[in-house]
Amino acid sequence: MKKGLRTIDLTMAALFVALMAAGANVSSFLVVGGVPITLQTFFAILGGAILGSRLGAIAMAVYAFVGLAGAPVFAKFGGGFATILSPTFGFIVSYIFTAYVTGKIIERKRTLPVYILAALIAMAVNYVFGTNWMYMAYKLWFTAPEGFTYQMAWMWMAVPLPKDIILSIFAGVLAHRLGHRVFARSHFRNLNRTA
Repeated sequence: MKKGLRTIDLTMAALFVALMAAGANVSSFLVVGGVPITLQTFFAILGGAILGSRLGAIAMAVYAFVGLAGAPVFAKFGGGFATILSPTFGFIVSYIFTAYVTGKIIERKRTLPVYILAALIAMAVNYVFGTNWMYMAYKLWFTAPEGFTYQMAWMWMAVPLPKDIILSIFAGVLAHRLGHRVFARSHFRNLNRTA
């Protein structure tokens, strides 16, 4: 039988919703091919690694719903239901899967290499889901730039890729350290075992 969410679980999930909102806008003025350069992938991975698959995915889903409800938590302080039609909305959806995949892999084995591997696999999930959504959006319901191709969509994603690889590895290392040094010696020790 699955445990219900505790107050600390809800608090930590809310913290990651706030971190996602901050990460969406800290550098989103940098835009490549219509894709804002943000820290959201980093925080989605960190959320899954620290909170676990279930709570991490819940936190990312809450973040998405808060933005869809109209709060300006998406990149460039965007929000509202119309965001669903944005070519980059697939990345917002992908953060749910990103956090879940990170947490699920780490829940099997909690070693530093597994944390880093989980972070990199989750980053790949984020890129594949978000980029394919963006391509379909431009082809089906959004006005595509002239000469837009599938290869062009991936070329746009090559710009933030080095940043996201570095930050994903950092998220894995940071979560591993937090798991062993902070949570292991406090009342948070069972936080990411709620799945």
